[in-house]
Amino acid sequence: MADQSTRTSPLTGRHGGSAGVRLTPAAPASRISLRAPEASMAALSTALGLTLPTAPKTSAQSGSRVALWLGPDEWLVIDQDAVDLVAVAAGSGVLHSAADVSHRNIGIIVSGPDVEACLSAGCPQDLSLSAFPVGACSRTLFGKVEIVLSRVEADTFRVECWRSFSEYVFGLLAEASEDAAH
Repeated sequence: MADQSTRTSPLTGRHGGSAGVRLTPAAPASRISLRAPEASMAALSTALGLTLPTAPKTSAQSGSRVALWLGPDEWLVIDQDAVDLVAVAAGSGVLHSAADVSHRNIGIIVSGPDVEACLSAGCPQDLSLSAFPVGACSRTLFGKVEIVLSRVEADTFRVECWRSFSEYVFGLLAEASEDAAH
């Protein structure tokens, strides 16, 4: 597991937004990029303590852990606690690939009544509550950057992006939040 205390987030201390949108760097978290065949899903689900989602745009959550469906055999698993997710997945005893991406990714929480307008400034998807309900997730684009977007509440999204793009994404979100206010 990546030691979260050895690396400072490029977004440490950053906050932004407008009257209708709040931007907050997410707390450090453990993350794995998980790939597995269908035959391994039951054992991995048991080991992870949640049922891996199998439908597009869905997620599953148990406590501080969430699994986001990214493809037929691919998930991003995030745990807010300092958990060695690679070891947890290895305990399943079944065929899979689990790469620790805790240092690669940065999370940004985007919330408020104008959140959909803010995110729509850089994301081509329909983010209305009817098309992208609570629990929905998707690998998509924001501006020129690939992100993983998940809706955690009606007016709150989590944006996961690569650390190297986090300042660009945060800045673009800040500009979009100002535009959404008008």
